Amino acid sequence: MLHEIAHGSVALQLGDPTAKYAGRLSLNPIKHIDPFGTIILPALLLLLTAGQGPIIGWAKPVPINPFNFRDQRWGALKVSLAGPAMNFLVAVLFGLAIRFIVLPEPVLLLFGIIVIYNFAWGIFNLIPIPPLDGSHILFSLLPSQFDKLKMFLRQYSLFILVFFIFLGLNWIFRGASLLFTLVTGQNFLF
Repeated sequence: MLHEIAHGSVALQLGDPTAKYAGRLSLNPIKHIDPFGTIILPALLLLLTAGQGPIIGWAKPVPINPFNFRDQRWGALKVSLAGPAMNFLVAVLFGLAIRFIVLPEPVLLLFGIIVIYNFAWGIFNLIPIPPLDGSHILFSLLPSQFDKLKMFLRQYSLFILVFFIFLGLNWIFRGASLLFTLVTGQNFLF
């Protein structure tokens, strides 16, 4: 939810009030529920994998109109970076709390889960496969001679993404575990 609010807030700062007018700059979780991505898919994966994962889901993406951006060249890049940056910020803040504050065991476990998953979501969203933020970042940086690559990634993104989810999530959690250790000074035990 904070990830999506970050996208909408940066878009608003760049001159696009679309997310604001849609009521999506809210901390009310109900406004961010995507029926399939927030409820149906996670529930199905939970049942099908008996809780052993991967269990993925998402919030409803905030609506953005890049034609409203004052910065037409870099606006989409800035908005795309905002979501993963929010995930990394949340992870670092909770990670520093783990490192420097004596916490009761249940709170320590909760904070640890928040840290590891926010690092994982941040890394995952930087992958340059549509519709992930990394694709918008990549497409903002690539010159027009790479338009065929952009079209290929858009056309086959669902297949590439599903393939990556089943073969690449392990690497994402390894990266997230490394970042967890760097920030907290502890190893995360699943």
